[in-house]
Amino acid sequence: MKKHISRTASRAGFTLLELLIVLAIIVVIAAMVVPNLIGQQDIAKIQATKAAIAGVESSLKMYKATRGAYPEGGDDVIQTLMEPSEFQGQRMAPALENPPVDSWKQQLHYLWPNTKDERTNYKPAIWSNGPDGKNDDGGGDDINNWSIMQDQNSN
Repeated sequence: MKKHISRTASRAGFTLLELLIVLAIIVVIAAMVVPNLIGQQDIAKIQATKAAIAGVESSLKMYKATRGAYPEGGDDVIQTLMEPSEFQGQRMAPALENPPVDSWKQQLHYLWPNTKDERTNYKPAIWSNGPDGKNDDGGGDDINNWSIMQDQNSN
């Protein structure tokens, strides 16, 4: 007695051609999606750096409210902001608990009095080196608090 095997029963798996077609489709989809994800990561890092700058700016406003003025100087001031100080005989907590860094783990820059932009010279200049890691003194691809304000006002 001969066993009769149906055509559908003998075809339980996928052929090599079918697997290659599925693999090609996955590669095409990945090629379209991955560049968009990488671009979103850069945008997220820039937004996080803007938030870090805003946080430092808020801490400095509190410093000014309790002590009457912003600390004068450049990047060296950031270290003193992380140390407890005395003001009018009272021990004051540090204005910053940690060194302010951007999304690329580089320290933010500080300048008071602000000579960077006359429209924002009432607050300290704070900026990041930006994605390239090179200090363009607040220009170029640097992320700064005077351009952030202009971007918000234009919306």
